Amino acid sequence: MKILSSTQIAQKINRLAIEILENNYTEKKIVLAGINNNGLGFAKLLMKAIQKISEVEIVLANISLNPAKPTSDQVTIDIPESEFRNKIVIIVDDVANTGRTIFFAFKPFLDILTKKVEVAVLVDRKHKSFPIKVDYVGLSLATTLKENIIVKLGASKEREVHLE
Repeated sequence: MKILSSTQIAQKINRLAIEILENNYTEKKIVLAGINNNGLGFAKLLMKAIQKISEVEIVLANISLNPAKPTSDQVTIDIPESEFRNKIVIIVDDVANTGRTIFFAFKPFLDILTKKVEVAVLVDRKHKSFPIKVDYVGLSLATTLKENIIVKLGASKEREVHLE
């Protein structure tokens, strides 16, 4: 079942970009750190939306981790720590399920003092197992544990979110 069309996703991205800027209006630089492929893809879309309406500098980063086994592999970020030291960092993912992936995505930021770390997701599911608070939410859903959220973030006409 389709729950978000490409038009609705675009509207959510624009609204999230405005919220991010409103909550960080004094900042000259914001780091958007996308988790793996879909998180990075969503971060790129947020970056484009922010750049359309603001002069704030956006640093794009990729957090790499194994969502199935987050403790077995190292969690890495592809930018030097000087890029996020004393900066606003927003961890970005497509879906927040149990919160485990986002929880482990914080790891690269634990040894460096940032100004603030926030979380942005397109879809937030309401059955967290980890203490994660999502600051910017496109759509909040109460789902069963058996249901899956499928997010497609390809070309603009192909973007959609499904509940299966």
